[in-house]
Amino acid sequence: MLKPTLESITKKVEDGERLSLEDGLQLYDPEVPLNALGQLANRVRERINGNRAYYNINTHLNPTNVCVYRCSFCAFRSDLRDPKGYAMDEEQVLTRGQEAVQHGCTEMHIVGGLHHQKPYDWYVNLVRVLHEAYPRLHLKAWTAVEINWFEFLTKKSIRAILDDLMQAGLGSMPGGGAEIFHPEVRDQICEHKADAKNWFDVHRTAHQLGLKTNCTMLYGHIEKPYHRVDHLLRLRELQDETGGFQTFIPLAFHPDNTGLAHIKKPSALDDLRTMAISRLLLDNIPHIKAYWVMLGIGTAQTALAYGADDLDGTVRHELIYHDAGATTPEALSIEVIRRLIAEAGREPVERDTLYHRVERDARDPSQWRAGESLRAV
Repeated sequence: MLKPTLESITKKVEDGERLSLEDGLQLYDPEVPLNALGQLANRVRERINGNRAYYNINTHLNPTNVCVYRCSFCAFRSDLRDPKGYAMDEEQVLTRGQEAVQHGCTEMHIVGGLHHQKPYDWYVNLVRVLHEAYPRLHLKAWTAVEINWFEFLTKKSIRAILDDLMQAGLGSMPGGGAEIFHPEVRDQICEHKADAKNWFDVHRTAHQLGLKTNCTMLYGHIEKPYHRVDHLLRLRELQDETGGFQTFIPLAFHPDNTGLAHIKKPSALDDLRTMAISRLLLDNIPHIKAYWVMLGIGTAQTALAYGADDLDGTVRHELIYHDAGATTPEALSIEVIRRLIAEAGREPVERDTLYHRVERDARDPSQWRAGESLRAV
């Protein structure tokens, strides 16, 4: 079999053919010019999403940082008796919800540690009280790793757990906890938590129940290009089966304050190459997000020409990556996000979590309604 070339890969993309594992590995070859790769990914990006670049007005809630796991890449977790350990009570959670609504947020992104002294009902009730108090605030909550922990706590099935959470007000799920699926890597960086099969079982079940989810990949630590491409193709395979993934987010590893602090974080060039390859391989996932918190604002803006069509959002109260050394701001204003998108030559479009256009009251921007569905063009 002939080794793929940029020319043969380009022809596949132009003809609408699916790229292979070998194609993905070839695109990671430093001899493949990054600019040419970006142009190819941009072609696909515009084929799917036109000139739009999406953002949302969102906030993060990390209800606890106490965690039973000790993943080597995590700077956020804490032991129960560590002075930095915390667990939010209901009043604190509701205060955060009120703040989100007052700032016009359409989404709250909820993830945290796996607190071994908190019962399953604590996690379900957190969703319930927020939904009952602020029913228009979309709750994107709990990764597959957390759902797997709830299985352990309750001995319930994934389906039963997701039913409980949906009845409480769960709107969709984030894609965290994927890290790298291949056991050669996963067994070294997070050996005790949910493995690839668990992660896929949770997302498959969520999709069967009608929940949309995101998916991620944590790159730039001990993995090799093969592990990255393998990871992407596994995601593509499940998307072929269910169609439930909305957005893929490549997450650049931040080593500070982690057990892998000796590793140099990925360069901007690696970030852009990974973004472009993700867009080309994930031909069935409509959106690729340049998460500015992890990439840095300049790289995220540039990524809008390398396959990305989404910058995430205002991201109030993000803790996990800032604990790992992220130097990006703790939040961005709507005006800054729109300017960054416009400077990149894209049309800024505010969306809600499920990709409907958000229309705001000009007199009171905290008031909004969901408009047309922003399906990929």
